[in-house]
Amino acid sequence: MSGTSPSTTATRAEYCVVACAEAWRDAGEVLASPMGTVPMIGARLAKLTFSPDLLLTDGEALLIADVPAVGAAPRVVEGWLPYRQHLAMVTTGRRHVMMGASQLDRYGNQNISCIGDWAQPKRQLLGVRGAPVNTLNNPTSYWVPKHSTRVFVERVDMVSGVGYDRAAAAGPSATRYHRLPDVISDLGVFDFETPDRTMRLRSLHPGVTVAEVVAATGFALTVPDEVPYTREPTAEELRVIRDEIDPKELRDREVPS
Repeated sequence: MSGTSPSTTATRAEYCVVACAEAWRDAGEVLASPMGTVPMIGARLAKLTFSPDLLLTDGEALLIADVPAVGAAPRVVEGWLPYRQHLAMVTTGRRHVMMGASQLDRYGNQNISCIGDWAQPKRQLLGVRGAPVNTLNNPTSYWVPKHSTRVFVERVDMVSGVGYDRAAAAGPSATRYHRLPDVISDLGVFDFETPDRTMRLRSLHPGVTVAEVVAATGFALTVPDEVPYTREPTAEELRVIRDEIDPKELRDREVPS
């Protein structure tokens, strides 16, 4: 990679927020479903800047018209989104969810169910939840706040979210709406824009090296000859993040400086 890290006052967490926000750039009128503090801030930043038509919820069942600070109640409610209607939006592709991942492999298969053999796991996690339906029906991105070989693994112990290889093996019914646009971690941004649909390093957060990312990943990444840095937050974006969306600096608890 060429170039040097840009000089900036933004923290690592704020670069992660901007990277998450970019996942919803020009999304139009779709429901953003961010899971995690940094993705939640990112979705709200996108709504307040370059994706004004984005739909946000209070995290439960209300569609909100304003963009309150994280943890604050909305002042303007514009709709009711009961669970059945939420599922209807999922199955018709009108949502972009950003999920977490306890394990993630090179093809984007995600595990949030268990660690170890499914018949007798070493550790029980959340369960499969809605991950299969999410990945086969609407865009699904992933947020990993601590990039390590424990998360980025050669083979997930159980498939919850469906990756590109398994979707292809299942045929057209699985691939028709299957799309994994982004994987964002505390080290960089990744995608699957490769001929074999395996994970590629798309950008590095400033202060991170390619060697660090490779060492923290348990499979062979595609690494282009030139890897750019994740774009820097604008002065206005930093103001919105710090003063309006996250004045309590909760982002720094998820991604410490």
